[in-house]
Amino acid sequence: MSISSVQRVRPSSSFGRGRPDLPEEFRGLVPDDFFDRFRGFQVPGNGRQRPGLGSGVIVSSDGYIVTNNHVVREADEINVTLSDNRTLEAEVIGTDAKTDLAVLKIDASDLLPAPLGDSEAAEVGEWVLAIGSPFGLEQTVTAGIISAKGRHMDIADYEDFIQTDAAINPGNSGGPLVDLKGQVIGINTAIASRTGTYMGVGFAIPSSMVRKVKDAIVKHGRVHRGRMGALIQNLNEDLAQSFGYDSKKGVLVGDVLPDSPAEKAGLRAGDIVAEYSGRAVSDVNELRNAVADTPPNTRSELLIFRNGKTQRVPIVVDELKDEPVRVGQRGSSESSVNLGMTVQALTPDLARQLGYEGDEHGVVVTDVEPGSLGAQAGVDAKDLIVDVNGKAIGNVRDFQEAMDKAGVSKGIRLQVMREGVRRYVFLKSSR
Repeated sequence: MSISSVQRVRPSSSFGRGRPDLPEEFRGLVPDDFFDRFRGFQVPGNGRQRPGLGSGVIVSSDGYIVTNNHVVREADEINVTLSDNRTLEAEVIGTDAKTDLAVLKIDASDLLPAPLGDSEAAEVGEWVLAIGSPFGLEQTVTAGIISAKGRHMDIADYEDFIQTDAAINPGNSGGPLVDLKGQVIGINTAIASRTGTYMGVGFAIPSSMVRKVKDAIVKHGRVHRGRMGALIQNLNEDLAQSFGYDSKKGVLVGDVLPDSPAEKAGLRAGDIVAEYSGRAVSDVNELRNAVADTPPNTRSELLIFRNGKTQRVPIVVDELKDEPVRVGQRGSSESSVNLGMTVQALTPDLARQLGYEGDEHGVVVTDVEPGSLGAQAGVDAKDLIVDVNGKAIGNVRDFQEAMDKAGVSKGIRLQVMREGVRRYVFLKSSR
């Protein structure tokens, strides 16, 4: 089935814009107007209307339809054309920008829904079909295989994409990815392309995620997600070793938010989360998705590594809500130290300028030399360094002594604060 939408263009409208940033390795592969073009061609007109085109899949006999949020975003009119050529007006029941999914409803009955399959059971190399309306060509079917699972592309907040080489083009967005049993295992969402058209790398939201989002929207009109309240980051070999942890699988806690479930559970910066609710977590995306899938006020359990030992920590997640992010301003006074970084003590005036009021210790990075160890580790100007190898830093002298004592040949772990968020970086010389 195909979905057509119309937005009445207003002077301040930004329909189809606001593309999310792609990872560095994909920049240049996808044109700037890709997210417009994926919706369909821009048709010349009188400038008062802007059409869009996509696909969808019927998931219930009484007319519920799943598609992508970007297919119907900001649309004033949405029409659905079924396989029997009926065209019906659709109502938006709810959208979820964090997964790029939307649920529509048409006034129809006795429809034949497509069954949602088990994307967890799908395997790499398995044959799949992509169905949709590429370039407005309705009921088009293309074939390919599952190229990979668990892809993260940074084009949505919550991702676990199925990658496929089935041909996906503008207009396929929101259509089903189907296995050879006829079950929907994904919703086609994006492509990586130098031209905006098929190049053999497409991505679909897995049915396991689609089912949860669809059920939540139908029942509540929105998705309620769990929140732990810890700022987390992926491990690398050096960071893991610096904590005495013998694996890169796990998630490092960089900071704990005040009055959060994580703080109430007793989590600390430097803890490494190895399991959540009995399931191993390898990276940040796995943990974020698992916590988000947990209904608010649900009791769960973490397996963490702390000070050389593992322990189980009970936690009751609350509900995730969008929160503003503080943005600081660059300071001007500088004092030189080694490793390509320039720091100075955190003065009250500098704390006000950079948004660090209330922080009692640390040194502020005022400059980082390009190509230096600091730059390679990801240290930026305006970062506040609060800890070196587990030692709290109060001033430049503390910082210099701690850095000299640690030695870059063995590696130095820094805890830094940036825009209100704490995280770890690791400095190590290869010489």
